This record gives sequence, C-alpha cells and structure tokens, in this order.
Amino acid sequence: MSKQMTGAQMVVKALKDQGVDTVFGYPGGAVLPIYDEIFQQNDIRHFLVRHEQAAVHAAEGYARSTGKPGVALVTSGPGATNAVTGLTDALMDSIPIVVLTGQVPTFMIGSDAFQEADTVGITRPCTKHNWLVKETDDLPKVLHEAFHVATSGRPGPVLIDIPKDIQFASGQYTSPKQAQTSHYQPRLKGDPEAIEQLVEAMETAERPIFYTGGGVINSGPAASQLLREFVEATGFPITSTLMGLGAYPASGSKWLGMLGMHGLYEANMAMHGCDLMINVGARFDDRITGRLDAFSPKSIKAHIDIDPSSINKVVKADIPILGDVGHVLEDALRMWKARGRKTNATAVQKWWAQIEQWKTVDCLSFQQEGKVIRPQHAVARLEALTKGHDRYITTEVGQHQMWAAQYMGFEDPNRWMTSGGLGTMGYGQPAAMGVQVAHPDSLVINVAGEASWLMNMQEMGTMVQYRLPVKQFILNNERLGMVRQWQELLHGERYSESWSEALPDFVKLAEAFGAKGILCSDPDDLDDAIMEMINHDGPVIFDCLVTKHENCFPMIPSGKAHNEMLLGEAETQGVIDAKGSVLV
Repeated sequence: MSKQMTGAQMVVKALKDQGVDTVFGYPGGAVLPIYDEIFQQNDIRHFLVRHEQAAVHAAEGYARSTGKPGVALVTSGPGATNAVTGLTDALMDSIPIVVLTGQVPTFMIGSDAFQEADTVGITRPCTKHNWLVKETDDLPKVLHEAFHVATSGRPGPVLIDIPKDIQFASGQYTSPKQAQTSHYQPRLKGDPEAIEQLVEAMETAERPIFYTGGGVINSGPAASQLLREFVEATGFPITSTLMGLGAYPASGSKWLGMLGMHGLYEANMAMHGCDLMINVGARFDDRITGRLDAFSPKSIKAHIDIDPSSINKVVKADIPILGDVGHVLEDALRMWKARGRKTNATAVQKWWAQIEQWKTVDCLSFQQEGKVIRPQHAVARLEALTKGHDRYITTEVGQHQMWAAQYMGFEDPNRWMTSGGLGTMGYGQPAAMGVQVAHPDSLVINVAGEASWLMNMQEMGTMVQYRLPVKQFILNNERLGMVRQWQELLHGERYSESWSEALPDFVKLAEAFGAKGILCSDPDDLDDAIMEMINHDGPVIFDCLVTKHENCFPMIPSGKAHNEMLLGEAETQGVIDAKGSVLV
C-alpha cells in the first residue's frame, strides 16, 4: 500500500526517485513547506541563487553538460515570472528542465492574493507542458510525468505549479512505476522507406554535406559516435549550427566549421552549393538559412528530426525522416553498409577540391598589432591555453559568443553551453554555475561581454558562497558590441544607446564579492594573465580590455543569401570577387 505523506514530502521523494541530486532555487512563502523538507534531508543538494532567472539558467547548464534534466524551485508570483526567460530559453534550445513553482492556496486562486500570478497561463507558450496541481494525490503522478515529458522526444522545459495548501495536505504517494506515461511516447524509429531514399541519394550525390544541430547532442553520446562514423565512412563534409558544436570533433578532417550568420566562409558556401543536404537534428533557424528563397537552392534536402512540428515548418524537406537522430543514423548506416558502402567518390573528390579552394580565403584570419588586445586574439589565446584541460565553455550573448564559436574548438558533445535560439543576455554566468556544480573538478569558463555579463552579475555571490571556481572571461569593449556592429553596418553609424558610459571596476567588483579580479590590457601580458586565471582555485572575474569598435566577421547581413557574406579583412585583401568566388 502506498505511503501517506504531505505534498511537500512527495516533492522531495519524487525528486529522489527520479535520480535528482541537485536543485537550484530561491525560497519564498509559497514554497516554504518544500524548503522545510529539503532542509530535513541530505540526498539532494540545493544551491541558493540570487535571482530566479539564474536558477533556471543554472538548471539548463547542469542539463546541457550532463544529459540529465535540471531542476529549479521558485516561489509564486514574481518568483515564477522571473523564471519565464529561462523557460523560453530552454524551449528554444531543447533543454530538459523541470521547474517547480509555488502558488497561493487553491481556495485563493483568482482572488488577486498576495504574490499570485497565473503561472500556468503565463508559461503555457514557453514550456512543453505545464500543470496546476489541485489534488495532493495527483502531485506525485504529475511530478513523474513531468520528468518523462521533459526528457522524451524533443527535450524541453516543463513546469509544475503547486499551491501551498497542496504542499501541506496529505495523500497517497505514487512511485514512478505506477505513474502513467504511456500516453506520451514520441516515435523513435524512422520510416525504413524514407531512410532507404536517403541512402540512395547519398550513393549518387556529387556535392553532399551533413548539416548537424543540437538534436545530435540531445540524442545522447551514441548519436555523436554514429555521426562521426558515418562522416568518416562516406568522406562527406560536415558543418554544424551553434548548438551542435562538439557533435563532430573540431579537429576532424571533414569539419568545415560552424555555418550561419557568423559561420565560416567554406561552410556557408558549401551549404549554398551542395546538391544533397543531410539535416541531422537541426531546425532550419533563420540565423542559418539567411534569405529563404535563396537558401541552398539546388539541393535535395533530407531532414532527420524527432519533432514532427519542425519538419517542413521553415524549409520543405524532400526526404523527411521523423525519428530519434541516434536510431535513424544507426539504421541508415547499417543500410548503407549493407548496400555496399557506395558513394560517388570521383564527384565527392571534386567537391572537396572546391571546398579546399574556399578554405584558402582563411576567413578567420586576423593580425594582432599594437598595444590594444583584439578580441579574436584574446579568444584564440584562451583556446590555446585551455584546450588540453578538462574544459567546459559557456557564453553570454553577443560578439564574444560568435568569436568563441569561431575560435574555440570542441572535440566532444556537451562541452559547449550557449543560448542559441533566444539569444539570452545574462545566460552564461548562471549556466556556468550549473556546469561547475555538475563537474566540480573541471575547468569551467564563461566567455562574456561586459554588458551581457552585468545582467546576472549578482550570481558571483552564489559562486563565492558555494566555492564554485568558475572563470568569467570578459571581453570588455565598453559597448553593446553586436548592437553597435549592426548600427555601423545597417543603420548609418547612428550609435543609439549602444555605448556603456558607467561600467564598474571589475577587479574591485570581484573583490567586493570575495572573488579574485584580474585586469589585462596589454597583449604581451595576456598569456600570463590567462594562466593566472586558470591556476586560481576559486571564482575569477577576468577583465580583458579589447578594441572598442571591432566587428565580428564573416557575417551574412539580414535578408541576404549564404553566398553574400561580408568577410571583413579577407574581403578587403581582395581574395574573393563579388560573386563569392576565390581569386587564385
């Protein structure tokens, strides 16, 4: 017979039964019964953040770096509304998190009670699913179902709104095995006929390319291994979205680099000129496609995705395959091998010759000259000095994010945490906390811009309190860098509200929190300063003063096609013509 317990006890018991060992949160009146139960046990660690948005981002970082669902606990009203940005971020980037919110007692709902908000109504558009629990007996079933929904199919955020009287009342606890989850069972296996159609296209393609996204990483380590095997066996080039970095190693011989608005020249040109595009777990985001009517105009497009709503939503797929990336890749690889491992080798070799010509543009080349640090140089040196470490990288959002994606290499999945779909300034620092909690002995670095970092600067208190040795690597140009860049290139150099004129002394700020601050403004001192940051055993704010008006290239201007990139220094050096062809 099921054991009687209070709703608050059910919450803690369910979390334990789901294998949860970490919760990020902030207490308030509507969740005090749950916090009281957390106090009386030792299996689940709770980390007190300084803002509820940070709790959700920390849960995202934990989830993205472990593959397990992250958990956040916040109170009603403003606690729940502060969580909305993190929920939307997780929905856009398919991150599995479970957010528990307190609510006013059931008999007060709708009365405009103190700290009441329609949490379920507010969060319906930014969660996979949400629940308002009105009966204590239903609470454990909902909790178990929430974890199932968050982690099944296309991962994403779920929310459970728990009124305070439900937390106090007693009821029957239901174990995970007793909970009904069979009504949500996303399709995992792809249609064999569609997979065979893909294999046939791969056997004859002259200019094929693998276009991979975060879905590969979300599918688990086996999917990344299968992808790597497929790429090496076929010899096809591979590129990736921002969210897919690490699924295929950056050191791999078939790697073209990231594609999209700030992707590499060779990756974008290959996407534009391919005749077979194999989309594996990506969603044809607008930052990838550019102008839709000019996107890869002559290619057959195969799309492998577990989310049926993603297929044909933006770009029509000639070969749609609904299923889990890992299962589909496994079946496709097996079928391709059974049919004789055929490719159009002569044509693919010619395709590679064209790609190698595009590579000669060397679109990421730059010169570090003078006594002011260029941001590309700062990120390149950070990469060189940390790539041998057990390293995880998070970012804020802006130019620094793109430079990190361009100049840092990722050999494995789950090592790169960034806000892709929503582009959330303030994401990186709390996400890094979640990563560091999950990997206490690893080197965790948040690559940041000073404006974005300030949005959740209060979390330095959390890191100091829990001795989380996260390194904040701030590229400080005293500007809202990406905003300023767009204003320069697209708005006649009218810099409306994109300059920061009252920044803190980041070294003093670090010291005020009880952390270490490092200031570096001279390129000659950069390596030693980075090593000082790495070797410090606590949290660090590294204030790297960089050139103020640096632009991030390559760049596909909004509304342009892949072959209409702005290349910055490579372009001014005259190595390409107006049509994007390499001059040799």
